[in-house]
Amino acid sequence: MIHPIHPLQRLLRYGNPYRGQIIGAIICSIFRNLFDLAPPYLIGVAVDIVVEQEASLIARFGIQDPLTQLLVLSILTIATWGLESLSQYGADKLWRNLAQTLQHELRVDTYNHLQDLELAYFEDRSTGTLLSILNDDINQLERFLNFGAQDLIGFFTRVFAVGISFVLLAPSIAWFAMVPIPFILWGTFLFQSRLAPRYDAVRDQAGLISDRLSNNLSGIATIKSFTAEAYERNRVYQESESYRRSNGRAIALSVAFQPLIRFLILLGFVMTLYLGGREVLQDQLTVGTYGFMVFIIQSLLWPFTELSEIMDEYQRAMASVRRVMGLLDTPISIPHGDRPLPLNTVRGEVQFEDITFAYNGRNPVLKHLSLQVPAGATIGIVGVTGSGKSTLVKLLLRFYEVQSGRILIDGVDIRELNLLDLRQCMGWVSQDVFLFHGTVAENIRYGSFDATRDQIIHAAKLAEAHEFIAQLPQGYDTIVGERGQKLSGGQRQRLAIARAILKDPPILILDEATSAVDNETEAAIQKSLAKITQNRTTIAIAHRLSTIRHADCIYVMDQGQIVEQGTHKELLVFNGIYANLWSVQSGLSLMLGQ
Repeated sequence: MIHPIHPLQRLLRYGNPYRGQIIGAIICSIFRNLFDLAPPYLIGVAVDIVVEQEASLIARFGIQDPLTQLLVLSILTIATWGLESLSQYGADKLWRNLAQTLQHELRVDTYNHLQDLELAYFEDRSTGTLLSILNDDINQLERFLNFGAQDLIGFFTRVFAVGISFVLLAPSIAWFAMVPIPFILWGTFLFQSRLAPRYDAVRDQAGLISDRLSNNLSGIATIKSFTAEAYERNRVYQESESYRRSNGRAIALSVAFQPLIRFLILLGFVMTLYLGGREVLQDQLTVGTYGFMVFIIQSLLWPFTELSEIMDEYQRAMASVRRVMGLLDTPISIPHGDRPLPLNTVRGEVQFEDITFAYNGRNPVLKHLSLQVPAGATIGIVGVTGSGKSTLVKLLLRFYEVQSGRILIDGVDIRELNLLDLRQCMGWVSQDVFLFHGTVAENIRYGSFDATRDQIIHAAKLAEAHEFIAQLPQGYDTIVGERGQKLSGGQRQRLAIARAILKDPPILILDEATSAVDNETEAAIQKSLAKITQNRTTIAIAHRLSTIRHADCIYVMDQGQIVEQGTHKELLVFNGIYANLWSVQSGLSLMLGQ
C-alpha cells in the first residue's frame, strides 16, 4: 500500500528553491531561543558569585575578585541581550519574507493550474470553495510560517537545551524532572491525531460558507426581486452555524488538553523543587545550581503547555496544505499540443469528423456529427435549445474534449496544436457575455492589450457600440461594474462583439451574438458583420434566423445531429424544420391563419 506524502513534506518540497533562506531562518530561531534561555543561567551564576565568591564558577577562569566577576557577568548579560535581539530580528525577517514569498508563489501557481483545468472541473465545483482555497487556505499557511514555525522550533530548542543542562548539572534530579515528558508527548500526539480530521472538516465548511456568500452577492438582484432576503439570511445562518459547530468540535478537544498538561508540569516542578532542595541541604548541590534549576525547570516544562496551541496551529496549516496541494495535484485532462499555429498562416478551414460528445454522466449531446466549413465561408447553425449548437463551438475551442472523432483546422487535428495558438486564432462572442470590473475601453481591449484608443473606437463603431459609449458619463473610461452590471444586456453584447472585432481573428464564432439587442441595433450590426466577416471564417449560432439568412450555408441541428443544410432560400423550399421556424419568426403563420 502506497502512503500519501505528508503535507509538511509537500510544503518543504515546494520551498526547496528557498532552502538557504529556510536554513538561515531556522538557525536564527534556534539562537534566539538559546539566548532567551540565558537569564536563568546568568541568575544562577550571579547567585554562585555572591555565595561562593572566590570559589565561584567564574573564579575558575582566573578572575578572583567578586566585583570584577559581577562586572564580567554584566558585560556577558548585555552581549546576550544584544545577540538575542539580533537573532530575533533575523528570524522574524527571514520567516516573514519566506511566508510572503511562498504565499505569493503558491497562490499564483494554484491559480495558474486552475486556469489550465477544463471547464468540466468548474462545473462540478463551486466558486466559493475554490476562492476559499486560493485565499483562506493559503493565508493560513502564511500565518503558520510567520509564527507557528518559530514557535515549533523554539519549543524543541528549549526542551533540548534545558534537558541537556539538567543532565549535565544534576543527573540524579534530571530524570525525575523529565518523568512527565513522555506522557505529555504521548498525550499531544494522541490529541492531534484526533484533531486533524476535525480541522479538515472546518476547512471544508469554510469553503461552503464562502460559496454561499459568493453566490448570494452575485445574485443579490434576484434575491431582492423575489423578496427572498429572509430565506437567504436563514441559509447563511445555517452555513455559519455549521462552521461554528465544526470549530466548536475542534476547540472542545483542543482546550481539554492543556489542563492535563499543567498537572503533569506541576508534578515535574515539585519534584525538582523538593529533590533539588534536599541535595542542597545535604551539600550535594550548590545554591547557584539549585536556583538555576528552579528557574529553568519552567523553561523545560512550561513550553509543553503551549505545545497544544503550536500543534493546533500546525494542524490548521496542514489541513490547508492538503487542500491546496490537492488542487495542484488535479490532473489536466486537456493537454497542450506541441504543434505551433502561427496566426498569419491560418486559412480558417474547419472540419468536424464523426464527432460524438457527452457531458459527464449524461446522454450524448452530439452523435456522429460531420461538418465542413470552407476557409473564409460564413455558416449559420440553428436548432432548438439543447440540440448541441453551443457545444459544437466549445469543442472547437477545446473547452471540452471529444469522446470520438476529431476536429481539424486547415487539415490539422486541434489536439496536436498548441492550445494558446488555437484559441488565439478564434474570436468568440458568447450569448452569456462576461465583462470584467473596469472601464469600457479595458473590456474592449481585453485580449488585445496593445490596442490603441483609435483601434478601440474603430472596433466599437463596427459593433454599433460607439454611440451609446459616447453618452456614458466618462465615455470609454466609464466603469462598467462587476460583470458589466451598469450596462444593459444589449450594451454588454455590443461590447463583446467589439472585443472580438478588435482581436481580428481568422475564425469568428458568434454564439447568439445579437440575442439581447433590439431589432434596429441588430439591423445595424448585420450591416457591420457583412464587412467584418469578409475574408474570415465565421460560424454564427442563432435563434433569430434573420441574423444568418445571408450565410453561405445554414445547418439545422436536432438532437445532436445535422438534419438539414443549405442556403436560406433552399431551406425554405425544402419546407422542413428551418422553414417552420422561419414562418413562426416572420409572422407568416399568423398571416396565413387570418
